[in-house]
Amino acid sequence: MLSNPVIVESLVVFTIVLCVHFVVWNQLSWCSIALAIQAFYVQHKWDRLLRSSGAVFQFRPTANSGIVPASMVMPLLGLALRERCEASGNVYFERFCMVITVTGMILALFLSLIALGITRPVPTNTCVVAGLASSVVMYTTKQVLTVSEVIEVLEVLLIFVYLSLIVLYLLPRCFTPGEALLIVGGISFIINQLIKRSLNLAEVKGDPVNYFLPVVVVGSLLLGIFFTLLFCFMESETWVSSLFFHMMTAVLALGIIMPWLSLLIRRHPLTWLLDFVTLNQKRLYLLAYWILLASLASAVVLHQNYRRASGSKKHQASTVVRKYFHLIVVATFVPGLVFDRQLLHVASVACLAAFLLLEYVRYFRIRPLGQLLRQLLTLFLDERDSGPLILTHIYLLLGMSLPIWLFPGPCAAKVFGSSMGEIRWPGTKKTMEGTATSIFAQIIAVAIFLIFDGAINLNASYAWIVGSIALVSLLEAYTTQIDNLLLPLYLFILFML
Repeated sequence: MLSNPVIVESLVVFTIVLCVHFVVWNQLSWCSIALAIQAFYVQHKWDRLLRSSGAVFQFRPTANSGIVPASMVMPLLGLALRERCEASGNVYFERFCMVITVTGMILALFLSLIALGITRPVPTNTCVVAGLASSVVMYTTKQVLTVSEVIEVLEVLLIFVYLSLIVLYLLPRCFTPGEALLIVGGISFIINQLIKRSLNLAEVKGDPVNYFLPVVVVGSLLLGIFFTLLFCFMESETWVSSLFFHMMTAVLALGIIMPWLSLLIRRHPLTWLLDFVTLNQKRLYLLAYWILLASLASAVVLHQNYRRASGSKKHQASTVVRKYFHLIVVATFVPGLVFDRQLLHVASVACLAAFLLLEYVRYFRIRPLGQLLRQLLTLFLDERDSGPLILTHIYLLLGMSLPIWLFPGPCAAKVFGSSMGEIRWPGTKKTMEGTATSIFAQIIAVAIFLIFDGAINLNASYAWIVGSIALVSLLEAYTTQIDNLLLPLYLFILFML
């Protein structure tokens, strides 16, 4: 059994689910456990569909479906956030977190329904398990949510259905079913929240920082869908098309995103941003430091491409070279976490927007940088970049940023491990030495944050912290999903309890 990575991955996720509900037990706990059991059954059907090429869309090869780990992220995240909100007496966000939990469960059940609907012959046992889990979720939803909250969940489901069809059709082989559930589900939730807030401007309140992320996500999504459909009918590599791309991007930014953001924060975004960045000298120093690190990352890319051009036998960047970027990211986030988390929040959103725009330029071969970016980044491709988009660097940014966007607190990331390990986990390419190094590095990182930042309250014992890090590191050893995205979320969930 230990030689089967899918089984071990599922066991680790089940353990995390039980650990969460050992601390947080409420009406939705039975639903979460039932969801995990049905996800295990359905994952087997999805994996069989992927092996036989029977799935409706083309998913990322060389990976399992990832239904079990992806299905549990949103429900567990909602429960963990609700526990924090309940402890602080924030009733509004406590209800909001309940909506997050139920939404995650409904989206996972919908994905299960798709797998069961296209599997032949019809898997009777799996249908019974999925039906029982769905009944438990539906009954509990009726008990814990109001009518308006149920409508909100259904709105997210509707957006998820249409957005999944668009994204999976336009971007084949970019995602596994689990990654699609996690990414498209998260985007659908953000779109629904942004629409609600935009339609109720009189009730809009809160920190302007919190509105940058949803507007950037929705704006980037609209830009990508528009140009993907447009360039199906015209060449994207000509100067005329490139000029049109730049003009329409400027129109979207200045004519839609800026006014939209201005309505939400009730100030002009550029003047607000200028005042925000120049609030104190410390922020200017942090920005200068981050620009230096960005220059260093660019130098690594150029140096590796120079080595390839000069006749080096190594045509792909090694794992060690890729870890340089992990170190640069850690060096970027640590000062922001310690000195100014609001600035780090805004800077990470701006970085996400820049990454998405550059990826569009690369993908569509927009002049003058499109072809150059393709040549420079080809060196860093691996088996996870099997689709038309290169997403691993964006996943790394998301993995580090999501805990900051969701809730102020620490985040940890693995840094190295594969180059020196010799004893491999059964059925995987990951080494036990790498897992042990990852656990040790994360414990040291958390200890440093706890010592030097008194504002951090993990609300947990040291045994819980070590156990959480060990569980997530074991999940990293066996999962074939995008670990940079999945693992920080699970560690974030456990640390909030």
